[in-house]
Amino acid sequence: MTGLIRAFNGTLPTIDPTAFIAETAVVIGDVVIGAGSGIWYGCTVRGDVNEIRIGARTNIQDGTVIHVASEGQGTYIGDDITVGHMALLHACTLEDGCFVGMKACLMDGVHVESGAMVAAGALVTPGKRVKRGFLWAGSPARPVRELSERDLGFFPVSARRYVDLAETYRKS
Repeated sequence: MTGLIRAFNGTLPTIDPTAFIAETAVVIGDVVIGAGSGIWYGCTVRGDVNEIRIGARTNIQDGTVIHVASEGQGTYIGDDITVGHMALLHACTLEDGCFVGMKACLMDGVHVESGAMVAAGALVTPGKRVKRGFLWAGSPARPVRELSERDLGFFPVSARRYVDLAETYRKS
């Protein structure tokens, strides 16, 4: 494990030993990161005023910022998820097996269901629920189409590729 791993108010992150934390990532406070997950270069995962939970085999790509609300919910990210480069996740919930594109912004109270996708550059405003089987895009984001079987089939492939890449980095 590398990166800056820092306690906040006496709470140190809990990181599975099989997770990859890049050297320039920062993980602070009440954060749990599951087996086989990757926190890539330039990411900030700041569980200072609430909790962050990241499941197993989840990929948080370069430059992503994950934070929480001091009042209300923490940030909950399930298993087998790909979060694209430079995403911003704030006090939201991502169910297992969803997909978040590059530079997407998910605000407080957003809930992304399993098998749903948030497009690159989308701004999902507070309290929205991204339903299973749909792609949300735009600013503000809205449902734009149903996902195809091909789209849905790519989610686990993407997650697996990044688990394998994170493992290669972790071992090197």
